[in-house]
Amino acid sequence: MSESASPENPYGTPTTTGPEPIRSYQAAVDSVVRSLLKVPVLSGIVGKRLATLHVVGRKSGTVYDVPVAYTEHDGALLIGTSLRPWVKNLRGDGRVTLSRGAGPESFTATVYTDEEDVIELFAVIARDNKQNAGFNGIGYLADGEPSKADIYQTWQQGGVVIGLTPR
Repeated sequence: MSESASPENPYGTPTTTGPEPIRSYQAAVDSVVRSLLKVPVLSGIVGKRLATLHVVGRKSGTVYDVPVAYTEHDGALLIGTSLRPWVKNLRGDGRVTLSRGAGPESFTATVYTDEEDVIELFAVIARDNKQNAGFNGIGYLADGEPSKADIYQTWQQGGVVIGLTPR
């Protein structure tokens, strides 16, 4: 698809309709993935790009274990996602833990929500993980690069990128 400017999307016509909606069975899938990521041998197979993010609720103090896909980039981990309710819990001090096979690691989370950051960082994620890109409604151009029009559309529909830096 062309990336020429259009009135609705400055990067052209998107190649997709946007991020996949949350399916009715997503909680069951998340539960299975969380369980698989806890098994030492299976976590290495299943979790090459998957981890469990442990997020503490702002009001409740409840710990939510969220399976996420991540990309390593410049000493940080990047997580691209639609604006899910659990993302709101990353505001404030941004302290989170993440389990990737071994014990939990401590990170400081930064939620990138502005257009420029989301487009730049989601492109990094899409180049690294095509399956995650597809889930987030990002297709590819003929040259193999992620479509900026698709990333812009994902951002318009609530897409954010979470950067995790080690503490």
